Amino acid sequence: MEIVRAERIAAGGDAIARQADGRIAFVTGAIPGELVEVEFTSRKKDFAKARVVSVVEPSPERVTPPCAARHAGCGGCGWQHIAVSAQLQLKREIVLDAMRRTGRLPDADIRLGPPMPSERSRTTVRVAVDAHGRAGFRAERSHAIVVPDACLIAHPLLDEMIALGRFRATSEVLLRVGARTGDRLAWAIADGGQVIGLSGGVSIGPDSFVTESVHGYELRASASSFFQSSPEAAEAIASAVVEAGGSALRAAGIVVDAYGGVGLLSVTAAPSQATIHLVERSASSVRDARVNLAKVDARFHQASVEQWKSQPAEVVLADPARSGLGPDAVAVLAKTGCSRLVLVSCDPVAAARDARLLSDAGFEFQFGIVLDPFPHTPHLELVSRFDRKESSSNE
Repeated sequence: MEIVRAERIAAGGDAIARQADGRIAFVTGAIPGELVEVEFTSRKKDFAKARVVSVVEPSPERVTPPCAARHAGCGGCGWQHIAVSAQLQLKREIVLDAMRRTGRLPDADIRLGPPMPSERSRTTVRVAVDAHGRAGFRAERSHAIVVPDACLIAHPLLDEMIALGRFRATSEVLLRVGARTGDRLAWAIADGGQVIGLSGGVSIGPDSFVTESVHGYELRASASSFFQSSPEAAEAIASAVVEAGGSALRAAGIVVDAYGGVGLLSVTAAPSQATIHLVERSASSVRDARVNLAKVDARFHQASVEQWKSQPAEVVLADPARSGLGPDAVAVLAKTGCSRLVLVSCDPVAAARDARLLSDAGFEFQFGIVLDPFPHTPHLELVSRFDRKESSSNE
């Protein structure tokens, strides 16, 4: 045991503290500024990992976790000890630190997005299945399954499915609802898995889908397609993309929607007059996008961005997976000749790494907007504007 002072927050959500010998410790459960007693869970040559055993001097932002499932051992929502009002600012600090250290952007303009619902909004979850066929969540640092009486963040329709569903011959199930349409689906991911115990009207299987309303547009999202965590999250991301795209996006005649998924940004952010090139590797997402973009001048490219043959475009919208763009995708997207690129990132270190790669490819970081679609966790979304250096502008 040792008493340490938490100094700042790190990517991944742990606080950074100094051990008595001066080495770094990543402390789970601490908030910057707190004096905490910790138990070390691992020690390396240059750093250690620890968890809070007791709080000696609490932060004013420390609260009692509001979810009973968390108290029962659920490993989700690891930031429930931090006041909701403080979480977005901490996420901004994580982004700023990543931009300084990895992106080499010490003065990055990182802005706060609007507040978002902190409870009862999540519309998609992947749940584990216990020996009795009940849905639950993994316990912290364990493969044990905690079956909740209720989930703090799940939409009421989703919470009902978690409680009532019974599942056979599978260890994992995807559940999704349309919060604004009432649609529901369940997919027992393992071959041969069965879904029982849910009331009529629930679509079953990998080809099932829900329809969700986002900014007044109806969007189809299949079980095997990616979709944002809630309609509020989808709207916040789309609005931030419109803001980052600015006049260049509004006036664009050709837009590339890279990692376009089911077409969320093509429908809600790209201008109606533009020709859209949607690039997406997932077959189910492309099928959904064809439905969602039926009234748009869209060209569909089912391929990885790295393997796609670049098309000329004025603006690129890119929403890659957690690993980010990487050098190959940056090279492909730079070949479009776009004057502006709007990047949606769900990992701060990957975002900073991509900022450096884009700089090397001739783009200049302008600003980023931090969003909080994953309350009570360190996860975030960052929407960033990059302009080709010879055409950088304030709008």
